[in-house]
Amino acid sequence: MAYIGVQPTDTYLSIASQQITGTGSATYTLDYSVSNEEDVAVFVNNVRQNVSTYTVSGTSLTLGGTISASDSCWVLFLGRTVGTKTPAVGSVTNDMLSGSIATSKISNLYPYRNLIINGDMSIAQRGTSATGKTSDGYYFVDRWKTAISAMGTWTFSQSTTVPTGQGFGYSSKCECTTADASPSANDRIFFIQSLEGQMLQQLKKGTSNAESITISFWVRSNKTGTYIVEIYDHDNSRHINKSYTINSADTWEKKTITFAGDTTGTITNDNGQSLQISWWLGVGSTYTSGSLQTSWGSTTNANRAVGQVNLADSTSNEWYITGVQLEVGTSASDFEFLPYDVNLRRCQRYYEILGYDGGSGNALATAMKRATTVAQGSWVFKVDKRTNPTLSYIGDVTDFRVHDCNGGNLTGSSISGNGTPGKTSTWIGLNLSSAGLDQTPCLIYMLNNNGGAGYTADAEL
Repeated sequence: MAYIGVQPTDTYLSIASQQITGTGSATYTLDYSVSNEEDVAVFVNNVRQNVSTYTVSGTSLTLGGTISASDSCWVLFLGRTVGTKTPAVGSVTNDMLSGSIATSKISNLYPYRNLIINGDMSIAQRGTSATGKTSDGYYFVDRWKTAISAMGTWTFSQSTTVPTGQGFGYSSKCECTTADASPSANDRIFFIQSLEGQMLQQLKKGTSNAESITISFWVRSNKTGTYIVEIYDHDNSRHINKSYTINSADTWEKKTITFAGDTTGTITNDNGQSLQISWWLGVGSTYTSGSLQTSWGSTTNANRAVGQVNLADSTSNEWYITGVQLEVGTSASDFEFLPYDVNLRRCQRYYEILGYDGGSGNALATAMKRATTVAQGSWVFKVDKRTNPTLSYIGDVTDFRVHDCNGGNLTGSSISGNGTPGKTSTWIGLNLSSAGLDQTPCLIYMLNNNGGAGYTADAEL
């Protein structure tokens, strides 16, 4: 028989029945309790009895007359069946859902449940490594920032060291290259991602229905011990902190941490920074002199990283992370892998490279002549930006070229003022090293002739 939805656990083969051996009495006990006479069909000597000739009460059956051992008496329990068989291979049953399939595979199965962007560390528009870093900045994999204050010198890189058999191709690696074994009070380093308020309204923060959130991630380090993860509410200066332990050196371990919902302090519904998720790596006494803030409360620096190991105490130290997922609820589902192009476009909302691809020459923008020494063109961003971005150009400005309708190939000398770029597009001005643009208005192509010129549009939080 065809069915819609989940196939029943049991496949029934026959109607439940009971043979009654007569004892010279009219009253007998049934195997099953029934509600009324119509729940059973009674046969005596192969003749079905009219419901008006017998009565039932629970498990008690009273016939219209007595029967002896020589009489044949059967009771069929209508609507009750017995006998099962194992469902066909490949069918889905309730038993299989509760037993053979992990809860993580059937809970929270809705798209974009991961509030973290680029949690698999696969997008790295800025480059795959950055060395000699001693201050805050976005340096390598997209959406991830390092906050450093006098806590040694670091190299950050997109690494191919990943947990085996988990589907990840990359991790982020933080490597100490100049140690700070005795940090001053205000020294600190942590690895963070900041989230927009309008992306977080489903948390219902600041209401009586505030949702718990769970963060899961894979982590590895040569330095074992206690580490701290913090959720910081920029809108209301509140935070909550939890610890996790790296138990075995140089071994990938999966961590899952649940944070209670916060009924105080609503998240602003806009494109500004609201929550910051921080993985502490090293810290001075300013951040460790109190008690770890394991429930939501007003920000107190002394309670932010109590117990945190000092990853900066040796140049042998390194720390890896990948598979970061932050989701609503008290349990962690399997990591949500997004297609590469989808992940890239989510990152480009915050940072985009225009024109530069390392090739031998490609069009940066279509332009018009402003003067014999000035070309001005427009660029439409691939993805609308979070806010009006900051523009910067990549490479030597002499790598820019202008080709005009008469075949001119003119070299750039400087970038002219770009005005205020919008969220969707900007205009780009190129000053030329010499006059030569044709006086007749025509389209001009600005080329990064040597593959080394372009623009970046930065709208990071």
